Amino acid sequence: MACGRRTPARDWEQLDMSTTETKEEAAPAPARRPLPRKTRVALSLAAIALLVSGVAYAVMSGRDVSTDDAYTDGRAIVVAPHVAGYVSDLDVTDNQFVHQGQVLVRIQCSDYLAAREHAQGALQSAQGQLAVAQADLELAKITYPAKYAATKAALTTERANLFKAQSEFIRQHDIPKEATTSHDIDFATASRNAAEGDVAQAEAESRMAKPVDLDIAQAQAHVEQLQGAVKGAQGDLDQARLNVGWCDVTAPQDGWITKRGVEKGDYVQVGQQLFAIVSPQVWVTANFKETQLTHMHPGQHVSIAIDAYPNLELKGHVDSIQAGSGGKFTAFPAENATGNFVKIVQRVPVKIVIDSGLNPKQPLPLNLSVEPTVELQ
Repeated sequence: MACGRRTPARDWEQLDMSTTETKEEAAPAPARRPLPRKTRVALSLAAIALLVSGVAYAVMSGRDVSTDDAYTDGRAIVVAPHVAGYVSDLDVTDNQFVHQGQVLVRIQCSDYLAAREHAQGALQSAQGQLAVAQADLELAKITYPAKYAATKAALTTERANLFKAQSEFIRQHDIPKEATTSHDIDFATASRNAAEGDVAQAEAESRMAKPVDLDIAQAQAHVEQLQGAVKGAQGDLDQARLNVGWCDVTAPQDGWITKRGVEKGDYVQVGQQLFAIVSPQVWVTANFKETQLTHMHPGQHVSIAIDAYPNLELKGHVDSIQAGSGGKFTAFPAENATGNFVKIVQRVPVKIVIDSGLNPKQPLPLNLSVEPTVELQ
């Protein structure tokens, strides 16, 4: 059939096209131009730097530990008065820097001055009484022995008089009645009785004067009693003088006035908080995870970043590690002796002392957020 036959001309066409395509496929692609030498050097240096950075990061990443659970810490001393009274002068204001011994507040001390004068008078009175008692003691050491000796001598005399009266009494009764009179007998009897009474009185006085040591001891005890009274009066005077001195409330150390809660004219009580003084010494308290403490020890270098002052580059060192996690010293420590227990990574406070980088004109407030990085070596 005419439509199904292939002519020789068409066959030659197809053969020619196939040959052309084969030649095009077999022809090699044009060669690329090589990169410039500077470009190759730059790429090589970049690859080396990337490799060194990767190695350094791999080596150093395990030698530094950091935490954002950290804050500045320091001493905040509460200032309170020793005596009560009205504030007559207020010599400081908020956030003022004060020096140790500087007068901050003055309290009216008229009452305390009067109490001091009263205590002074009481002391002088007690000292006068003591002086009299001491003189009496020295006098007692002389008079009591002498009085006892006098009573003994008087007793001896009265006994002699009694013997004489007794002898006359016997003689008047022994002689014949014609040789005496009833008057003489009665007189002898009365004399004997009187002599017996005098002897009894002398014996009583001698017994009263005999405890010389006890009398002297009593005088000594009175002296000691008044010595105690003098010491008590001296203590009252010292306390009164202290109260007068405490009317001036002074700064216990250098620092900044904070949390001022007093005004001129206020009535303040003993121990009432007037304000707090923040000392210039500031450190960092960082709460590290317990797993970060494996190679940490005091003396290691620390880099400190402060959120409030990013321009400050602080350097410090680890001062000490608290002997207990923060959870141990809370008001209500966790009780783990139960059936349901969930392990929680504990945090341990670490004290970091700042060595350098502080700006003297820019003091660090307490409790600022910081991020310390400890170099573990």
